[in-house]
Amino acid sequence: MVRSFARLLFLLLVALGPASADDTIPERLRIGLLPGESAPTVLRLNEPMREYLEKRLGLPVDLVVGTTYSATGEALRFGRIDIAYLGPVTYVLQSQRAPLVPFARPSHHEVGPVFEAAIIVPADSAVQSLKDLAGAEIVFGDPASTSSTWVPQYELLQAGLSAEKDYTPHFLGSHDAVALAIANGKAAAGGISLPVYERLLSQGAINPSKVRLLISSRPIPEYAFTFRAGLDPAFQDDVAAAFRDTEDPAVLKVFRAERFVPAVDADFMEVRGWIDALKAAAANP
Repeated sequence: MVRSFARLLFLLLVALGPASADDTIPERLRIGLLPGESAPTVLRLNEPMREYLEKRLGLPVDLVVGTTYSATGEALRFGRIDIAYLGPVTYVLQSQRAPLVPFARPSHHEVGPVFEAAIIVPADSAVQSLKDLAGAEIVFGDPASTSSTWVPQYELLQAGLSAEKDYTPHFLGSHDAVALAIANGKAAAGGISLPVYERLLSQGAINPSKVRLLISSRPIPEYAFTFRAGLDPAFQDDVAAAFRDTEDPAVLKVFRAERFVPAVDADFMEVRGWIDALKAAAANP
């Protein structure tokens, strides 16, 4: 029921088309979220944030789960939503087409505004290194996902393995689908966000005796809440301040954050290099 409602709301907002040039302060704040897990899970986890922002800003707030990562990015680029929580790769690719404005990232205890991806294997797998995955079938989440596709594939590339040439990639759409596939022995390995993997284990959503962490990735710049072009600057300041000022543990918990810190385009320069490397490898099989 929640999944159907989220999909219906997303399609309705897309059908309405871009916000008008005069609509610089929205009557309802529309926040797009990525379908890293099922829509009901994403909505449930982010409900404290929605309630906090609605109270702080004094206007209704709608959460919209995109049907894909690209759909969420496209909706922001065309002004069909006002803010989106974008992974680094989704932000970089969409910002090449429109003047998007990142403004807040979650920051974590000791490490700051970074996180890690992971590659996991079945617990009984003989695989001990990335090189052992040559010739294997490997599952990933959404094709545009930073931590369940792009960074795991970059780590494989650094180990000398290119997609299609040295292993066969399959895309399952979400992190939880990857975890379940590996737990059920459906593939040799899978790419997943390390925080999501750890949460799925702690919640018992996957059996820890069925999966094994092969590698965790290099640090990745955290996701960024990002404004669409055309929002009133004073309104942007108010929203950014709401994120910066929150100390609500229920809001911060879902992001594993101590606080939100400012985000700027330069935070993602390293990600651009990873994207270029993977595109170059794909162009030269």
